[in-house]
Amino acid sequence: MLALTYHGPKRVRVEENPEPRIEHPNDIVLRVTRATICGSDLHLYNGYIPDTRVGTIFGHEFTGVVEEVGPSVASLSRGDRVVVPFNIACGTCFFCQRERTSLCDNTNPLTKVVGGVFGYSHTTGGYQGGQAELVRVPFADVGPMKIPNDLSDEDVLFLSDILPTGYQAAEMGDITPEDTVAVFGCGPVGLFTQRSAWILGARRVIAIDSIDDRLAFARTYNAVETINFKEHPDVVSRLLEMTEGRGPDVCIEAVGLEAKGSLLHGVLGKALRVQAGSPVALNWAIQAVRRGGRVSIIGVYGPPWNLVDVGSAMNKGLTIKAGQCDVKRYMPRLVEHIRQGRIDPKALISHRVPLEEAAEMYRLFNARKDGVLKVALIPPGTK
Repeated sequence: MLALTYHGPKRVRVEENPEPRIEHPNDIVLRVTRATICGSDLHLYNGYIPDTRVGTIFGHEFTGVVEEVGPSVASLSRGDRVVVPFNIACGTCFFCQRERTSLCDNTNPLTKVVGGVFGYSHTTGGYQGGQAELVRVPFADVGPMKIPNDLSDEDVLFLSDILPTGYQAAEMGDITPEDTVAVFGCGPVGLFTQRSAWILGARRVIAIDSIDDRLAFARTYNAVETINFKEHPDVVSRLLEMTEGRGPDVCIEAVGLEAKGSLLHGVLGKALRVQAGSPVALNWAIQAVRRGGRVSIIGVYGPPWNLVDVGSAMNKGLTIKAGQCDVKRYMPRLVEHIRQGRIDPKALISHRVPLEEAAEMYRLFNARKDGVLKVALIPPGTK
């Protein structure tokens, strides 16, 4: 089968790989109908995530049709269309029983930091990903959700990650109708975070980025106010000016370890790699939010440490919530938001290309060229 495989930083290619097989009675093999390139895949592509091994198949956002079913799978049959959460969960451990599926105890037993994730290095379990014609899905009775007949694969594709991630980011902010919410980042997760902030009742939403076309899209898609930090490099002061000197009630960090805006952090975190990425957006969030405010962290960071302004967080009395998204628990409610037209996820798809062109799309996406916002990869033989 064809799959996008890793051969070192900034070196990926689509090539023939062995087809996956049933390895456990609760596995399915899925024929992929749509996959995407996620912004967090660029962290792998650029070599920032430890233990990303040559031969790893990337991709943690995908839909597909069930091709083969393990003997103990009870909820799915061959031919079912499904969307699959990016995190792999057993369904029975301490965390899964509490709907914290991103923290599953059994899918990544070599660490207590994070559960299993498709296509995201051996630090998250070493599972192969879905930027391929076929993918093995473990614990098939737990994660995959059947796609309703009235919705297309592209309608629900982003239920695999970025839509629930954006919604959880907003939910962690404990937004009230009086709140001004600042969202750092206008990538796909940031855009869904902005939309979710409105859905959860925010009074005002401000989006921060440096890419003109993304800021323009945010204004059109989400009706938000925007700050371009190329024009206003002192983002904290600008946010204070826009909020009567007090700061936003909620700041949401939806950027992660490749954040721009600080030469120091860029050198230490991205060039020398002596800290785990560049925490620029996180520090801005901590410094800008009002005293007693809330900071939500959904941007991806790697272990073990960063130069984060924890002193300001402590002295300002902030509430900080963070985490990978527990995708499964958000799927049912978000399906209804899609049905009711409150969210149109597929509007974020800027490029639809054959799987064979995935390596070139990584290059363009990483360079922020050609207006790439979200790429849908279409495997051979798929409509």
